[in-house]
Amino acid sequence: MGKWEAVIGLEVHVELKTNSKIFCFSTTEFGGDPNTHVCPVCLGLPGVLPVTNKKVVEYGIKVGLALNCEIARFSKFDRKNYYYPDLPKNYQISQYDLPLAYNGYLEIESEAGRKRVGIVRVHMEEDAGKLIHEGTIASTPYSYVDYNRTGVPLLEIVSSPDMDSPEEAKAYLEKLKAIIQYTGVSDCKMEEGSLRCDANVSVRPKGSTELGTKTEIKNMNSFRALQKALAYEIQRQIQVLEDGGRIVQETRTWDEERGITVSMRSKEEAHDYRYFPEPDLPPLVISPSWVEAVRRELPELPEARQRRYVNDFGLSSYDASVLTSTKEMADYFEECLSFYPQPKVVANWVMGELARLLNATNIDISARPVTPRQLASLLELIDRGVISGKIAKTVFEEMFSTGKEPQQIIEEKGLVQISDEAELRAVVRRVIAANPKSAADFKAGKEKALGFLVGQVMKETRGKANPGLVNEYLREELTKL
Repeated sequence: MGKWEAVIGLEVHVELKTNSKIFCFSTTEFGGDPNTHVCPVCLGLPGVLPVTNKKVVEYGIKVGLALNCEIARFSKFDRKNYYYPDLPKNYQISQYDLPLAYNGYLEIESEAGRKRVGIVRVHMEEDAGKLIHEGTIASTPYSYVDYNRTGVPLLEIVSSPDMDSPEEAKAYLEKLKAIIQYTGVSDCKMEEGSLRCDANVSVRPKGSTELGTKTEIKNMNSFRALQKALAYEIQRQIQVLEDGGRIVQETRTWDEERGITVSMRSKEEAHDYRYFPEPDLPPLVISPSWVEAVRRELPELPEARQRRYVNDFGLSSYDASVLTSTKEMADYFEECLSFYPQPKVVANWVMGELARLLNATNIDISARPVTPRQLASLLELIDRGVISGKIAKTVFEEMFSTGKEPQQIIEEKGLVQISDEAELRAVVRRVIAANPKSAADFKAGKEKALGFLVGQVMKETRGKANPGLVNEYLREELTKL
């Protein structure tokens, strides 16, 4: 960054997990044939009127409270007027000057330390449709419009420009996603568009209080894309300014394949959306009793759960933060504990082998092939000495790929741990005889030599030897020399 610093604010759109759309009874189910999840209301046909979905308001209050916001006693919907093919009414019902929630914050952790990021507002609005660009007619490209998504309820969460690095922006989005998932109002599936992020970014000389000209990067649908797009855009802006140019206020998109941001349209002129109060919907008057009722229904949120893991389970802050980073992982961990109440052991397996295989196969933990009960069964087999920890990892991989029970895999593959004293002592003696130098090194006080000999025993038994007994028998046999 040199003499420059970045200023970053995020606008996050969250698709709410209601059964019906925000102003009609059409389904919000993802997918389906184009234009089958629609009705006269969400298509904007003449002679129809919208009706506010109460559940959407309730979910908005819940998110506002989870983000430490004030909930507005009086709120209203507005018409945001603009033309685009995926907007059938030529206006979007949104909220303008009187949003549902405002003046909140969340705390983030990054390499730079802990920081509070302000939440300017949380407001409700309807989603637009989707353009599908495919095919040509007489060599001319054409597009379809799918209105299934039109009218799906959204919350837009606007942060203050409090972040100054791509790492902080990523940490903010991760924390925000986790909080929303914990509230249960959205599945936040970025690959399905349930959570979408626009980033506003500018650069300025270090120490300056004036904001630079910002650009907006639209519709990033992964943490990786957000971080990489911001890193590129910050360097692009610095290069332009150092070359004597000026930053143009514009909307840009992230080209993942090329690793660059690309200009979409200029925003030098402010767009006049001609906002005015939505005449077909009454204002919302939110009673304090309703807000308190929603507050009482709030679940344990990530930070509270993290503190509980540290205080009740004796886990480190790092382990607790990883385990609570998603609700699904925390729920999995706690269900494991109900079968096998050893928090540190379970934490190591969930964050280690399970997380590794989930990442390698790109499977979400909600669709994990190994159930908490099966993992607990595997850990009990280690405790009983049926298998070693090393063999357990092999068994776990087989459980992950097949869904089989650990005992079945052990029996099928002949992986039972060798604990028979006569059999192990015979192997130990052969290994000592085959490695006289290592035996002599151990006798001379070189403790590392014992580790080598243990490895040779494990190699000869194909990892089946009981490691504790191997260490014990090796020491006994070596002292006889």
